[in-house]
Amino acid sequence: MKKIALVVPVHNHLEHTSKCIGNLDKLILKGSFKHSEFSIIVVDDGSTDGTYEWLVENYPSVDVVKGDGTLWWSGGVNAGARYAIQDLKSDYILLWNNDIVPAGDYFVQMDKLIYKLESDTLLGSKIFYMGGEQRIWSCGGMFDPKSGKKYMVGMDKPDSDLYNSVLSVDWLPGMGTLVPVEAIHRIGYWDEKEFPQYHGDSDFTYRAKQSGFNIIVHPGLRIWNDKSSSGLTHGDSIKGLIQFFTSIRSNLNIHKNVQFYRRHAVSWRAYGYLIGYYMKIIGGFMKWKIYALFGKYRD
Repeated sequence: MKKIALVVPVHNHLEHTSKCIGNLDKLILKGSFKHSEFSIIVVDDGSTDGTYEWLVENYPSVDVVKGDGTLWWSGGVNAGARYAIQDLKSDYILLWNNDIVPAGDYFVQMDKLIYKLESDTLLGSKIFYMGGEQRIWSCGGMFDPKSGKKYMVGMDKPDSDLYNSVLSVDWLPGMGTLVPVEAIHRIGYWDEKEFPQYHGDSDFTYRAKQSGFNIIVHPGLRIWNDKSSSGLTHGDSIKGLIQFFTSIRSNLNIHKNVQFYRRHAVSWRAYGYLIGYYMKIIGGFMKWKIYALFGKYRD
């Protein structure tokens, strides 16, 4: 039996956590598996909405690791992973969010895959946008250290045969990602100093790939991602745009993106791609500002 610990970092949003744990309880805690033993670790990073008390009262079988509100995503994952390795003696860490929903057979599929999975492999999930048609959010990611091109495979594409086979990728997002403990032993934990919130996932999994681990996405592992409660939007304001580029809560934080390229890019051409990426965002922002002068707004 392989011990798999789901690590769920949370900060408030009890409404999401209660649904998440309730769903996992049905699929995992009350399930029966041939090759896997699942456990759930919630890292409560200083929630003020009663998350800790609710978990203790309603799900005593869930392990809760408490933070002081300064962990952010990478620190939360590290705290959960350390507990899983040191206290639970887990073989794998499964990265999870409290706002994702797995397919009903998700853990059954993982139980089947774990039996044949090599210890040098990180396993990713096929992730859809929540609701509506089967529109893909991610089938893993690619990064070219020479050109600087970094993107998620299949993003915004309708599901098709192209995404229904095992894919080899360069990095994985921080949800539905199965990490062998051996990878942590070899490359260390998630970099909570340089990438406390965003890019901690892509940095870790890309480092694992560079160290010789295989990174794959299996189409049988399906989850749905609710993007409404994460990240920032600029709200079509100058102040919002500045926060968009500087806030720790933004995936487009310029400093953190540059840090990723400083660590992994091997050519100055890569920075040209990054500059072009930001110029495109600024250009789109200015375009809609001009349109607004004539009474035309985004839908």
